[in-house]
Amino acid sequence: MSGRYLLDTNIIIALFADEAVIKNNLAQADEVFISSIAIGELCYGATKSGRPQENLARVDELVANSTVLVCDAETAH
Repeated sequence: MSGRYLLDTNIIIALFADEAVIKNNLAQADEVFISSIAIGELCYGATKSGRPQENLARVDELVANSTVLVCDAETAH
């Protein structure tokens, strides 16, 4: 499953849950991107979780190793 993929929050959560299908598909991707909106959703969920520090660290690690696409007014139009 090669190609370029923009991950949404649900796919990232599945990746964090070590779902094999997701991990296998992403391992074959040419490029993977994450939107700044998905990062915000993940951070919000992490702060509301039972393990906020651990979950925020996972988000931070993902961000450090990913290409993040920002969403501004130009993108929205």
